[in-house]
Amino acid sequence: MNFTFPAIGIVHSCFKEKFGIPRQPGLAPLARGEIELLPPYDDPDALAGLEGTSHLWVEFVFHANRREDWKARVKPPRLGGNKTLGVFATRSPTRPSPIGLSVVRLHDWEQREGKLFIRISGLDLLDGTPVLDIKPYIPYADCVLAAENHVAPEPPAAIPVTIPAEWMAFCVAYWKTRDIDLAGLITQVLQQDPRPQYQEPEPGRVYGMKLLDLDVRWQYRVDPGNTYSIQLTQLLPLA
Repeated sequence: MNFTFPAIGIVHSCFKEKFGIPRQPGLAPLARGEIELLPPYDDPDALAGLEGTSHLWVEFVFHANRREDWKARVKPPRLGGNKTLGVFATRSPTRPSPIGLSVVRLHDWEQREGKLFIRISGLDLLDGTPVLDIKPYIPYADCVLAAENHVAPEPPAAIPVTIPAEWMAFCVAYWKTRDIDLAGLITQVLQQDPRPQYQEPEPGRVYGMKLLDLDVRWQYRVDPGNTYSIQLTQLLPLA
């Protein structure tokens, strides 16, 4: 059977490309965005009752997938890209139906320039992501305290991130003009270690990602004990 679903909205996200997006929602609480509801779903009455809700389930489309065909087994980044699992045992975006599900924090909503926007944070969604549905998160039903997942039993360890003084000053100025904790957001994103886990960090290589309206660049450093840390090297406005 085949079904056709309308997009009820589109995501405006701080993440402008797939590289660097946290692999799960909530790992970067400072990551903000908006869901712009599209006509005819941009009716404020559709949100009546959400005032007492702190989080939302967002169903969306993995619209930027490069591969259209699905495979029964995939290589999750969590396993270093060297081991395979069944696609239904993972959250791989390459699925029979490329639909994702994320829980995000709800802040508020507003009408602006004739459009209706829902402000959210903690998102792991690419800018331009089509939204299929929005549902309230219900703690007593959705939080399963005894749940287990032996592949991902706990969050990955955060990698240390250093922001040199000159770029910290840039972040402070950015915060004052845009009300965004840029240093905190960069730290939360980079400490998830965006590189593919099957790649060894190259200390001499400069890595980069598009975040907000900036090109964020960093390098890996080898620390005592053969562990790694990240140092921010540059912040450039996007062309």
